[in-house]
Amino acid sequence: MEATPQVRIGPLLRDWRRRRRLSQLDLALRADSSARHLSCVETGRAMPSRGLLLRLCEAMDIPLRERNALLLSADYAPAYRESSLQDADMTSVRAALNRLLTAHEPYPAVVVDRVWNVLAGNRSLSMLTDVVSPTLMHPRPNVFRLILHPNGLAPRLVNLEEVRELTLAALRRQVASTGDPRLETLYAEISGYPRPEGTGDEDWAAVPPRPWTPSPVEVPLRLRTPRGELALFSTMTTFGAPADVTLSELGVELFYPLDDATEKALRSGAAALA
Repeated sequence: MEATPQVRIGPLLRDWRRRRRLSQLDLALRADSSARHLSCVETGRAMPSRGLLLRLCEAMDIPLRERNALLLSADYAPAYRESSLQDADMTSVRAALNRLLTAHEPYPAVVVDRVWNVLAGNRSLSMLTDVVSPTLMHPRPNVFRLILHPNGLAPRLVNLEEVRELTLAALRRQVASTGDPRLETLYAEISGYPRPEGTGDEDWAAVPPRPWTPSPVEVPLRLRTPRGELALFSTMTTFGAPADVTLSELGVELFYPLDDATEKALRSGAAALA
């Protein structure tokens, strides 16, 4: 027998509430409802209205893709469209992304989707990826694979253990926050990578690390490259108040130099690419 909407939607809402570590009373107050009614919804004794369901999603800060899934589970139409970046009405978005990537040169920058696949990058990105195995660049590179795969940047990271711990912790938080099975699969893959042996290049191994001074960034990316050791940190930029699933899942990671030596190396490398 096919599950009724009440049976489908109730456990899903309960899972999200528990993921957000909210009591029924806390969530009910945030969504302008009652704990009694919410309890009936979660146990399948009551059906939430479309308006209440949307308020619950907003109160729990559920990603737009999952909001649509919850609406469908309750037999309601999705509230948010999902476009392709190549659609005509996304022209302004593509233009904004291109301007942001170009303006950030000579520093590397990438556009990523929800599972950290690289959708676009500026020319300066090649200064980080030119030491990466071509197999990691096709069909589409993934930021976590690029950083931690034994054939990626991992053998060149001066502070591999710190970066690995920070990266996996960030991915674990995202898995817990979204419940996305694709991210769970990615985490299982990334966390299982073996530690690379050595640096993979005798010339680089012979170059001692640069003296390091205290930094305002807890775990910078310290990377040995043909241009010397680079010290980088990054920020994430997202679109404000997106009403499209694709747009809500886009992020732009911008890398910045942490010292003068890195600044000079990036500028020199960018000039050579011009």
